[in-house]
Amino acid sequence: MTEPFDKHAGLARSAALASIAVAIFLVAIKFWASVETSSTAMLGSLADSALDLIASIATLVGVWIAAQPADEDHRFGHGKAESLAAMFQVMLIALSAAAIGFRAVEKLVEGGRTSAAAEGIGVSVVAIVATLGLLAWQRYVIRRTGSVAISADHLHYQSDLMLNLAVIAALALDQFAGFGLADPLFGLGIAVWLLWGAWRAATEAIDHLMDREWPDEKRLRFVELAAKHPELNNLHDLRTRTSGTRDFVQFHVDMPAQMTVEEAHDIIERVEADLEGHFPNMELLIHIDPEGHVDEPGNLLVEDDEFKKLGKSI
Repeated sequence: MTEPFDKHAGLARSAALASIAVAIFLVAIKFWASVETSSTAMLGSLADSALDLIASIATLVGVWIAAQPADEDHRFGHGKAESLAAMFQVMLIALSAAAIGFRAVEKLVEGGRTSAAAEGIGVSVVAIVATLGLLAWQRYVIRRTGSVAISADHLHYQSDLMLNLAVIAALALDQFAGFGLADPLFGLGIAVWLLWGAWRAATEAIDHLMDREWPDEKRLRFVELAAKHPELNNLHDLRTRTSGTRDFVQFHVDMPAQMTVEEAHDIIERVEADLEGHFPNMELLIHIDPEGHVDEPGNLLVEDDEFKKLGKSI
């Protein structure tokens, strides 16, 4: 399991470094465009990219810490550092949205107009191209690693696409159609979009921090694979969670009381090897109960519902 984990950590770091490079580039060109156009929408896009840069640095720190091996003080590893980095990003997004919304309302009251629309539109087109390249790499990394920090960063840059499209629309409507309120109205729309993105990112990060169970589809797939092993008689107390790019699973299983410890160990080793082959970045813990053992009421040790759904007798 160490090799896949190291590979996943390297991919996550590469995505974080790529996002930092893109953010620096976007901040530079958007700062110039903000000065040239006096656009609230462009200013909002600049603020978002500046916070993206800070958030991307936090993401790099988070994935670097999460990649550190387990130690005496952190026996389950450091995976939750990614969730903490994601929560830091969420706070930055919320602050950015509040600032953009406030500036948009001010501009609505002032009735200000923008200028140099061609320059602003050109910068936004360049930003869209750069962002599309980064998003493609981030999607690849997320599919391979499931990194929650990179997922939160991915949301940032998805919103950047919308931000840049909004800037183009606002400048075009203002300069070429004479609709002076377009820029601040789009600025308000951008603020709402950022808040929605923050909510989505926060939900996933909190799920990881609170050790939420796997999604039903993933959990059912695990149970279906486990059910192929007739030795797993009466699997119960299945518990799952995700920390960073690593999964943790544990469950109880009944074994014949007359079976020796060595026989039971060999069976469990074979089962673990098979299940970890399907979930290569998983740490699995299986507890053996003697067949016929009845657990005390109230400790959640009941036959797993997923096995009932499968209709299996194991």
